[in-house]
Amino acid sequence: MQLVIFGPPGVGKGTLSDMLANKYRIPHISTGDIFRNEIKSGNSELIEYVEKGLLVPDMVVNKVVENALKQESCRNGFILDGYPRTTDQAEFLENVLWKLKKKVDLVLNLVASDEEIVKRLTARRNCGKCGAAYNLITMKPKKKDVCDKCGNALVMRKDDEPETVRKRIQVYNEETAPLVDYYKKKKILFDIDASPRPKEVFNSVIKAVEREIPEPQ
Repeated sequence: MQLVIFGPPGVGKGTLSDMLANKYRIPHISTGDIFRNEIKSGNSELIEYVEKGLLVPDMVVNKVVENALKQESCRNGFILDGYPRTTDQAEFLENVLWKLKKKVDLVLNLVASDEEIVKRLTARRNCGKCGAAYNLITMKPKKKDVCDKCGNALVMRKDDEPETVRKRIQVYNEETAPLVDYYKKKKILFDIDASPRPKEVFNSVIKAVEREIPEPQ
């Protein structure tokens, strides 16, 4: 089973992908996580794009995704989170999967208002040392601005600052929204309301998956 999950930043793609990966026992491939790891290793090119809320060039993203999909762990399927983000990337993905004798089975489009997205992302905090994630609305630390796990200070990621969040939404609307039409024409896209709590969103997705792919492998 090959799933693609997309939607604007902050709608819960990562959380939902992890839940689906656990249920169906297939890998969750997050380009965002891959890029953040690259940034930690000092990739200055990626730092410039991510901190400004801009899209990473297709050539760079495509190579990362293609390498991931060729891994043995993806033999029985995968969940792609954060990719494709343009129709050009979608066409590239289709070609890569064709070579691997696979196809995208279902595309889940997570939908939420701009106001909800800004509220969620600006509430996120991360530990500067161990990387533990918190949310000032839904998952507060026991002590203000201090990590529960290691006691170090919590910080706001540069790409979660209000101005950058709004820029990320703008970029998404301009560059990524055409994917809705692309996948609608293929009749494999389903809109999912991402406003409820993660468990409710997960249940809605499971219904869609089981309806369209009765016996996921």
